[in-house]
Amino acid sequence: PMQVDDLFRFKRVADPQISPDGTRVAYQVTTVDLDANKSSTAIWVAAVDRKTPPKPLTSPTGKSDKHPRWSPDGKTILFESNRSGSSQLWVIDLDGGEARQLTDIGTGANNAVWSPDGKRIAFVSAVYPEFSELPFAESDKKNKEKDEAIEKSPVKAKTFTKLFFRHWDEYVGDKRQHLFVVEYKEPFGLAVAGVPHDCTPGDRDAYPTSTTFSSGEDFCFSPDSKHLVFTAVPEKDEAWSTNYDICRVAVDNKSPKWECLTKDNPAADSGPRFSPDGKKLAWRSQKKAGYEADRWNLLVADAKPDGTFAGKPANVTEKDGVDLSAGEFCWFGNDVLVFAADFQGGNVIMRAAADGEAVIPVRAGGLVSSLSAAGPLPQSLVYAESRIDRPNEVFVTDRLSKELPRNISNINDEVLGSFARVRPESVKVPVEGKVEMQMWILKPPGFDETKKWPVVYLIHGGPQGAWEDGWSYRWNPQLWAAQGYVVVLPNPRGSTGFGQKFTDEIAGDWGGKCYRDLVAGLDYVEKLPYADKDRIGSAGASFGGYMQNWLAVNDIAKRVKCLISHCSVWN
Repeated sequence: PMQVDDLFRFKRVADPQISPDGTRVAYQVTTVDLDANKSSTAIWVAAVDRKTPPKPLTSPTGKSDKHPRWSPDGKTILFESNRSGSSQLWVIDLDGGEARQLTDIGTGANNAVWSPDGKRIAFVSAVYPEFSELPFAESDKKNKEKDEAIEKSPVKAKTFTKLFFRHWDEYVGDKRQHLFVVEYKEPFGLAVAGVPHDCTPGDRDAYPTSTTFSSGEDFCFSPDSKHLVFTAVPEKDEAWSTNYDICRVAVDNKSPKWECLTKDNPAADSGPRFSPDGKKLAWRSQKKAGYEADRWNLLVADAKPDGTFAGKPANVTEKDGVDLSAGEFCWFGNDVLVFAADFQGGNVIMRAAADGEAVIPVRAGGLVSSLSAAGPLPQSLVYAESRIDRPNEVFVTDRLSKELPRNISNINDEVLGSFARVRPESVKVPVEGKVEMQMWILKPPGFDETKKWPVVYLIHGGPQGAWEDGWSYRWNPQLWAAQGYVVVLPNPRGSTGFGQKFTDEIAGDWGGKCYRDLVAGLDYVEKLPYADKDRIGSAGASFGGYMQNWLAVNDIAKRVKCLISHCSVWN
């Protein structure tokens, strides 16, 4: 059975990106050195056809190389690294050789993307807005000086004069995330970047401050490579507004006023992505203003080369009988969108025609992220996928076929082979409102149905979230089961992936239907012949922690021997 320290033996795979010709995939792999209390993240490359084994392209000991992005010609990979002391942009050729540093900006550079013509690179950097309209050399100098003064000051108190000042476990602070553009050239075969230019000056973030409103890729160049189209936070009332917008600026823009492409929608819009031929723009969109857990749809509009609309947006995912909220997505050719969505305690990959004709499931199961497609038609689709019994690996499927996807990274096979792992069982519990609550049940390795086993009842956070058939390095159900517990993962009212109505029914009712669903789940567990009802404990974080507090002051507390409340909400 797996022990806690075994979690650090796994190599952590993320952010796979397929090459423009569809033959190779670049992705990041993090290795943990538990004794040294350090981790290293390297860029790896794997062949789509698996005829050659995956290999590391970089090997930074104790440093982090991540976010690989292919140049349009497929010869160079752009990535971000802290190997020079702060997060900066680097490039490395696929043919080998040493990585070369492109940027040296005092506030760091992250999440970079190429322009379609390969002549520019855009990236994110958090800067003090009061300096953002100055020439780069002057603004960078003032940003450094202010950071150094704050670091050296013996006073560590923070002063806030407006909301939004804190998000989850981080202070927002006085900086704003801006988009920068640099010219990229290769004179005499050497990669050189020009002077960075802040394209989004002013006291506003040009990049999501919350992952709730991130679509994985949150900005891009227009097809003509002369403009940026991006997800901007609300211009005002950010603390209580969800009105994220798709905005547009020229790469040489100097104005704090940005053109808004989605001004007619008072709810959230995010994640613009142009079709490969540049003739269409797709993004995620919500309808209900002020409600961060509203259903996400995919909208598509005909686009001009400069990124502006050439026609009215059309909703391509809101179809009869399809009640799914679109997560990360990518273009599959010029006429099809592929997206991931929570579904029945897992993920489903769907395809939607850009003309709005059909929404069709491609495959279901696991927890999917970082969808990427490229190559000659019919293309290959690449993504990261995990399950409750294994961490992320890189998978590829051709032509969106119904054949089983291929694991092309296989980096954790040896470690996984040393553990007794268990697959979860999915059960459904009748709850009020004539609906059912889905629960995952994991039995411990070496399970004997004739014995009585202690139970751990885990409650997820969110509250609009779900226990899914996926791996976690924080709350890992497989690890709990390995300690000899029957692990139960209920998805009560408010959980995602069971229809928008089911998700909505927790709003303003945290201790109501959701609580009664959880009681019904516990009733089900106590009747299991192998469950020891005198040894049931419950644990949860965030909203799951809130529910621990709620359980403690309600009748259910008499039936549970231990409550673990982690980073909970309190009144």
